[in-house]
Amino acid sequence: MGKFINDFKEFAMKGNVVDMAVGVIIGGAFGKIVSSLVNDMIMPVISLCTGSVNFKDLNTVLRPEELDAAGEVVREAVTFNYGMFIQNIVDFLIIAFSIFVAIRFMMRFKKKEEEAPAAPAEPSNEEKLLSEIRDLLKKQEEK
Repeated sequence: MGKFINDFKEFAMKGNVVDMAVGVIIGGAFGKIVSSLVNDMIMPVISLCTGSVNFKDLNTVLRPEELDAAGEVVREAVTFNYGMFIQNIVDFLIIAFSIFVAIRFMMRFKKKEEEAPAAPAEPSNEEKLLSEIRDLLKKQEEK
């Protein structure tokens, strides 16, 4: 049992697992932010432009509800909710675009770090010696 626990600790503490866990948590929070952006800011504007249509309410009735003599629902209506599908497509496109922009920004930032010039390396003793020999040979050729 002790080996199992040690193996699990080793697995759980690997950098990739921790990075993945952080990514999942941040991704969940990011998804909520984007869903709020879509539901609370973008879709109301689209609904206004399309004549106050709420995409979530768009559907086609396949079978209407059945009522009894007292007016109570005996059998629920069956609907084809294509509006919710449209809403989910819009959510996906915005989330995918947002992630694309974030990754592109991070890659551009990383690329600038890589392009930054490194400090010139101090020449090794061998390079200094070769430079001196070169300089001496040039002086001899000039004479």
